[in-house]
This record gives sequence, C-alpha cells and structure tokens, in this order.
Amino acid sequence: MSSTKRFSYVSMLAALAILLNLTESMFIPPIQFGIRFGIANIVALIAIDRFGLKEMFIVNLMRVLIGNLIRGTIFSSIFWISGGGVLLSSLFLVLLTRSKSWVIFKSIISSIAHSTGQVLVVMILYNQVSMLSFIPVLLITSIPTGYLTGIIAKEVLKRVKVGGKI
Repeated sequence: MSSTKRFSYVSMLAALAILLNLTESMFIPPIQFGIRFGIANIVALIAIDRFGLKEMFIVNLMRVLIGNLIRGTIFSSIFWISGGGVLLSSLFLVLLTRSKSWVIFKSIISSIAHSTGQVLVVMILYNQVSMLSFIPVLLITSIPTGYLTGIIAKEVLKRVKVGGKI
C-alpha cells in the first residue's frame, strides 16, 4: 500500500475516532459515575489490527488532542485525565498485540487500563489517594463495556480486509 493511501486511511480512522468520541460525550449519557462505553476504542482496535502500532498511536493521539480542542477542554484536567487513560490503554494494546491476543480480550484489558490510567491521573492532579477506592467499580464496569466494544470491533474487522478494502 502506498504511503499516501495509508495516510488517507489513518486520517479517516482518526476522524472517525474523533467523531465517535464527541458523539459519545455529547449524546450518550454516562452509565454511572461518569462511566462511558468507550466506543472510540473500536477505531483503535481496528487501527492496530489493520495498520499497526504507530497508526493506532496516531489515531488515539488525534482523538484526544482534536476531541478536547473541539470541546474546548484542551490542556484542562479533562484533557490530562483522558490522555492518561488513552496512554495506558494504548500501551496495554501494544503488549497484547505482540502476544497475538484475541480482539475481545484486548478490548477488555484496554478498557480496564483506560479506567486505571484515568484514576492514576486524577490521583496525581488532585493529590487524592482515596481515588483508589473507585478502581473496583471501574473494573466491574470495564469488563462489559470492553466486551461490547470488542464484539463490535471483531464484527467490523471481519468485514474490512487488509488495506481497508470493504
């Protein structure tokens, strides 16, 4: 695949991730305690599977940067909390991709890592060690939300061939 074609596909995936992120934050109410489904993570799973690690990091970075820029929260605590979650979930996706894990398992672990990363950033930003007590709730909700996004990503990956041809 030419570099121009690859760049175009990755740009479209980044745009889709930003759109899903904004849509979820604006129109889909949180489940409880601000917990969201994380539907933009579907795009990260597609990017890492079809294009690779670098492209997944680009998609996730663009999602956080541009998504927060559009919402007007760039460099606010929301930005850093989101970035911490995306960074930790991306790092876990790298480890799981190297071990050739199942996409649903990757999604669940990524969801757990995202929640944990957000809690760690909140602990650092606000000096609140008591946030650790929130981790069990996040772990319990990360499993079904990660499973849901993993199922969707698996179905999308069945339909998208290497190189992005449908």
